[in-house]
Amino acid sequence: MLNLTSFPPIAKPDATTLILGSMPGQRSLDQNQYYAHPRNAFWKIMSQLYDFDLDLIYEKRCEQLAKNKIALWDVMQHCERPGSLDSAIVSGSIIPNAFNAFFNSHSNIRRVFFNGRKAEDTFRRKVLPDLKVDIKLIALPSTSPAHASLSFAQKLEAWKKLRK
Repeated sequence: MLNLTSFPPIAKPDATTLILGSMPGQRSLDQNQYYAHPRNAFWKIMSQLYDFDLDLIYEKRCEQLAKNKIALWDVMQHCERPGSLDSAIVSGSIIPNAFNAFFNSHSNIRRVFFNGRKAEDTFRRKVLPDLKVDIKLIALPSTSPAHASLSFAQKLEAWKKLRK
């Protein structure tokens, strides 16, 4: 059982949209990069939605998000989980990130998109009751390769909500 800690947010003060995952997978943690697993569709979707080269180095892909006023973070600051699957997260071990402080310093954010059900469920249970801002919450299908019930094209279509 690994005691995991997520990354700091990727966020500029002018961000208007926040994308939240649950907790980085093991490959992401090892590489210190959001969505580092090569079969995770996140960066492929972002590159198509915002017209940038998927082969850019990680820092440049993050810059493309910031240029489009998108912030990226995870709901959980800490949790215990064997492996990388969200379904393996030990529920009682979850400590959420400090969202009131985050929204105070990123006051333009009005939309939060969830990359998968676990991120949304955890946010609604552990964060929303104490949240002191009014934001729109939007669920999206997980970009994880473990979420194989949707094709890439179906995921991309659903994620187009970011651009609206």
